[in-house]
Amino acid sequence: WSSDVCSSDLFLKVNCASLPGDLLESELFGHEKGAFTGAHRRKPGKFELAHRGTFLLDEIGEMPLGLQAKLLHVLQDGQFFRVGGSEVITSDARLIAATNKNLASVMASGFFREDLYYRLNVVAISIPPLRERREEIPVLVDYFMNRFCRQYNRDALKISPATMRLLQDYSWPGNVRELENMIKRAVVLQTEALVQQDE
Repeated sequence: WSSDVCSSDLFLKVNCASLPGDLLESELFGHEKGAFTGAHRRKPGKFELAHRGTFLLDEIGEMPLGLQAKLLHVLQDGQFFRVGGSEVITSDARLIAATNKNLASVMASGFFREDLYYRLNVVAISIPPLRERREEIPVLVDYFMNRFCRQYNRDALKISPATMRLLQDYSWPGNVRELENMIKRAVVLQTEALVQQDE
């Protein structure tokens, strides 16, 4: 949504599926002290904090319709109010939206605004599910193995060719996150058998 090149390395993210509508609105736009029960102080929202940076709206297909209308106005004007506030806040950030849903289908069902869809759909990048790019599984296994061995100070596990074949034959309904969690569990518990058992 930014008209200028963002000058900051700042990157912020909000998962739209992880918060109910009211809390998501506060998370995005911030709130004033006393705006609702528990609002004991003014809190800037992610749009305000992301000024001159990049802001990822993950799982945007889960955003409630009412909040979609507010988001559309922010994208059009670059301005918004904190919840319970009267001061106009201006923000200029690069916006990225991600979803695991087919937004065109969600829009056709009436759960996603058409105007917001076309406002967001400037450059679309489609990433196929893991089951359609099985050749990447060994690279991802190696990446996650190294990452979690460093994180948990564990020795790297040797994944046998037979286990790697199992990994490549599996359908991965949970996509890359499922693979990530499986490798994390194997590293933490230091056993390849967990991978074989899950398959």
